Amino acid sequence: MVSVNENFIKLSGNYLFSEVAKRVSAFKASHPEVRLIRLGIGDVTRPLPQASVEAMHRAVDEMAHAESFHGYGPEQGYDFLREAIVRHDFGELGIGLSADEIFVSDGAKSDTGNFTDILGSRNTVAVTDPVYPVYVDSNVMGGRAGGLLSDRRWSDIVYLPCTAENAFIPELPKRRADIIYLCYPNNPTGTTLTRAQLKEWVDYALENGSLILFDAAYEAFISEDDVPHSIYEIEGARGCAVEFRSFSKTAGFTGVRCGYTVVPKEVSGTDGQGNRVPLHRLWNRRQCTKFNGTSYITQRGAEAVYSPEGRKQVRETIDYYMGNAQLMCDTLRRAGFNVYGGVNSPYLWVKTPDGIGSWEFFDRLLRDVHVVGTPGVGFGPSGEGYLRFTSFGSREDCREAMDRIAAWKV
Repeated sequence: MVSVNENFIKLSGNYLFSEVAKRVSAFKASHPEVRLIRLGIGDVTRPLPQASVEAMHRAVDEMAHAESFHGYGPEQGYDFLREAIVRHDFGELGIGLSADEIFVSDGAKSDTGNFTDILGSRNTVAVTDPVYPVYVDSNVMGGRAGGLLSDRRWSDIVYLPCTAENAFIPELPKRRADIIYLCYPNNPTGTTLTRAQLKEWVDYALENGSLILFDAAYEAFISEDDVPHSIYEIEGARGCAVEFRSFSKTAGFTGVRCGYTVVPKEVSGTDGQGNRVPLHRLWNRRQCTKFNGTSYITQRGAEAVYSPEGRKQVRETIDYYMGNAQLMCDTLRRAGFNVYGGVNSPYLWVKTPDGIGSWEFFDRLLRDVHVVGTPGVGFGPSGEGYLRFTSFGSREDCREAMDRIAAWKV
């Protein structure tokens, strides 16, 4: 009989968002007449930029003719997209990268989960808490998490609490960490780090030989000047950080699937003999073996995001979502809720009233006002007592949901 990877057995049966969907489906089945407003999962609702749609149509037409047909593409991504990324996402910030340091993929979720394939199982992992569940779960699968404790923490993971008491700014680990996950603007709290605060993490990583896995999927939502869009704005980060980006929230590619990972040639780990090994080479080898590349049609759509028309259209969409966030923040605060985020991020992190638990508040909102959020405790122990809302709904839905909650709270 074939044996299984027992690390998978350690995981709870339901991924957070699967449990949310299960409860929502059960409620809907027993209340078919109710109109639910879903502001929980971070899926976008606005259409793709027209520039991307037109580019993808042209790419489809190319596939219809032998002379312009594209079969297998490069596993690392086509040069036309990698060069556009380097020029616009980084060059305009004064960051020098080369196109071959960019690896195009089917999304940041896949890459953040897969990157540990090339990292040793004995590395100590540190995560901010609350945290995007993929970071923790992928390390459970990889055997780095230890056992699950009674307080829902994993014994071998270093947790860095982010709460209102510390202004959601994590402290540097007291126990040395080899791998550090940072997501800014943060999912789920919607909060950010300043350049000075992020520099402390880069300095720590350089001093301790640590690797920062920096998830910048929401950088396009940043509106404040002192919030870095990329970790490579910080001196020394090329030597200690890998950055993940996504077109999902920026350009509505959640259903199209496209993102990329930046692996500078300077960043490295060590082998069993203490020799330095460039991670760029290992990630390239991993992708060539396990990934057949993102489709040509998708990459042409992503390239169009950087056209003048595409950039204007993306900006309009982001402004729409952030308009929702402002409306939601204002309404919830007037209703007496403590709300965080929603300024540089499409996420609002809401303190539950009267000290009730996250799942209890989720159930009450679902039952009483028919609004769906995401329980904060599902993102980690420090998320207990919070609920995450997203501003990715329609303006009408966001307004109605907030009106329902405000009337109910009163």
